[in-house]
Amino acid sequence: MENLLVIILTATMIATFLNLLLRRFHVPTIIGYIFTGTLISYIFALRTNVELDHVAEFGIVFLIFTIGLEFSINHLKSMKKEVFFNGLVQVMITGGIFSLIAEYIFDIEQKSSIIIGFAFALSSTAIVLKILNDNGDIHTIYGRKVLGILLFQDIAVIPLLLMINIFTASGSSVSSLLVETLLSAIVVLSLLFLVGKYLLNPFFAKVVSSESEEIFIASILLIVMGASYLAHAFGFTYSLGAFVAGMMISETKYKHQVEADLIPFRDILLGLFFITIGMQIDISIIQNYFLEIIALLVAVMIIKSIVIFILLSTSVNKRISLKSALSISQVGEFSLAVFALASSSSLLDPVTNQILIVMVALSMIITPFILKNIKSIADLLVKERKTEHIICSSGLSDHIIVCGYGKLGQEIVYRLKKMDIKYLVIEHDINFVKLGQDRNEPVFFGNAAMKSILVQNGVKSCKAVIVAISNEKKLRRICEVLSSFKKPINTVVKVDDYEEKKLLGDLDVNHIVNQGREVAKSLIKEALI
Repeated sequence: MENLLVIILTATMIATFLNLLLRRFHVPTIIGYIFTGTLISYIFALRTNVELDHVAEFGIVFLIFTIGLEFSINHLKSMKKEVFFNGLVQVMITGGIFSLIAEYIFDIEQKSSIIIGFAFALSSTAIVLKILNDNGDIHTIYGRKVLGILLFQDIAVIPLLLMINIFTASGSSVSSLLVETLLSAIVVLSLLFLVGKYLLNPFFAKVVSSESEEIFIASILLIVMGASYLAHAFGFTYSLGAFVAGMMISETKYKHQVEADLIPFRDILLGLFFITIGMQIDISIIQNYFLEIIALLVAVMIIKSIVIFILLSTSVNKRISLKSALSISQVGEFSLAVFALASSSSLLDPVTNQILIVMVALSMIITPFILKNIKSIADLLVKERKTEHIICSSGLSDHIIVCGYGKLGQEIVYRLKKMDIKYLVIEHDINFVKLGQDRNEPVFFGNAAMKSILVQNGVKSCKAVIVAISNEKKLRRICEVLSSFKKPINTVVKVDDYEEKKLLGDLDVNHIVNQGREVAKSLIKEALI
């Protein structure tokens, strides 16, 4: 335990200073984490740490959970082509090509070739979605195509891991393993569905009524880790349980606040996950097989890009197809898990396993640079220019966001409805949320002082934000967050008096309405009629 603490402390120190240096050159933090892991592996003379790996795995779990939050069952139905057609075709064709190359060109045994081929068909959910989320491309058409394929790839990990068990099973028949897996899937999904449908809303209502942020966050962690453990207990990946849990919560009114509270945990654990990736890089393998690794890296990324480009070109323009193909041309983190299990099951020899690990890690290191310059690459390779429409997560644009659903907020909503203006409300008091939703108003539970909550509700594409709350501390925090956006947000704020107005004097607030002064003016005007 003490050794683990020393490793984490050293990794944190190196990652902090290394990322501060790399950020000056606009290098993504993911690269800093991977390099940190490589340094740690040589400082402590270890390639991996079981305790660290288990903790780091929850970075992927939380990432997949937040993806699930974006996809209610209805949303997933609307993406069925992206997920179940594009994803299936991409995995089958790419995996088949790589399997044949491994078997007939590199003379690798058939079972091992199939594992390697389909592992290469997987891409990096962790890196791609994090960067697409950070730069806002997740809501573009190409982002939607990428997300659909990645979701299917994550689902495909389950049969791939099962395939390893089938190849190495001596006592059980293939048919019995398949039946057992199918029954397990039915049990897990049924349990999670029943919990989501009948228990989640009452549970969150009790939690929120306690008015404790700590209890709310603890309840989220309980749901994520509980669903993940349930899926794992039945032989599936932790991530599958987390994804289903996210989809369940996406059907509730708490989804935005849940995501905002979970993001810090997700990002910290994702950083730890990338450190464990770096720990698996063996410099001596790179030195001895450098040309082979580079040739393999280039070949895999090119073949994968071509397959995805041709697949998507049948439904979208060449520019979107190219950007989508380049985005997921790398090999992903789940492939490392597949190689680890295959190696421990004697399907891969140690040298081949290390070459594959290094190749995967290098493809992941290259990816942030590709994504950062993807528009320039597309401009260079594709001459056609077509506008890529943004798909807002809230489904709204040019709307008004009202912060607060108290008496003033309710009056504002009433007048916006009469004027037929699109709007939504963010409210942190669950009683007001219930009141608004009972009236069929778009009132969402969340803390408007959190940047992620505002982004989730389309602040970057809204017409204006009206802040109609009475707590001056919350008022100040909300205005600070609104002022922090690069693109100026049209902000209208209600203050009670001149003293409260002075609190906002140093912030970029477009319009401040002094309630005391405006009421006084109206009263005098009415008195003199």
